[in-house]
Amino acid sequence: MSSTSSRRIGRIVRGMATSDGGGVKLNRVIGGHDLPMLDPFLLLDEFRSDIPGDYLAGFPEHPHRGFETVTYMLAGHMQHGDNKGNTGDLGPGSVQWMTAGRGIVHSEMPQQEDGLMWGFQLWVNLPAKDKMTAPRYQEFAASEIPQVALAGGGSVKVIAGTFDGVSGPVSGVATQPSYYDVLLPAGATLSLNLPAEHHAFIYVYQNVLSVVDGPQERPVQRGELAALTQGEAIAVGARGEEVRFIVVAGQPLNEPVARYGPFVMNTAEEVQQAFVDYQQGLF
Repeated sequence: MSSTSSRRIGRIVRGMATSDGGGVKLNRVIGGHDLPMLDPFLLLDEFRSDIPGDYLAGFPEHPHRGFETVTYMLAGHMQHGDNKGNTGDLGPGSVQWMTAGRGIVHSEMPQQEDGLMWGFQLWVNLPAKDKMTAPRYQEFAASEIPQVALAGGGSVKVIAGTFDGVSGPVSGVATQPSYYDVLLPAGATLSLNLPAEHHAFIYVYQNVLSVVDGPQERPVQRGELAALTQGEAIAVGARGEEVRFIVVAGQPLNEPVARYGPFVMNTAEEVQQAFVDYQQGLF
């Protein structure tokens, strides 16, 4: 691998504390002031709390149009329901990939009264040609997500895309995403190959990851997102202690984005139409 094909860190972003849904406290990393989007990714939230008041109100019924929502649980228990008849029981290690398409109304509500609730929600844009497609729902239990053991210790859970010849269960997504959950023990290193033209990021959710950035290594702290430059591979390592992080990549759409609340379209007129359609019960 030549140095010209190596990915580097484009920028490092820390999330901002906010709340959403019924008042669930979370860390917004993509979709805030510092990083409004990373095409095709519109939003990344990490929710993590063992204080019931931070999450019990959940995400009551609300609409979406024009993009996909991805919920990945690390701990806790959420229940999904929508107006297309889909129901989901999201436990630790499970993932839900919901294509809102032309319109869906759904809720995600905690199924616990105490304990740790921890996970991520990612919003993935849809290309203009697919924004009014029929809604689609994919859900996979932890047991359905393949885990690849690494030679130097640690593991990679493959939610979407392919790692070391192993493909994740999520399929049929327009942006051809990769979504990995990686565990590296202290002293381990890993070279991650991603489609060269895809936009990609690393988000560290436990301890500190060391990322090779050209001639040097840069630390990425817990709660920080490293947006990567385009290229073929990125080299990372765990120096002092075990580290856990997600790696996400997808095909950029390079299309205009008009977004307001739960609707993401290409023009302001399309967003206005989404409000009209929702108010008229057409979702």
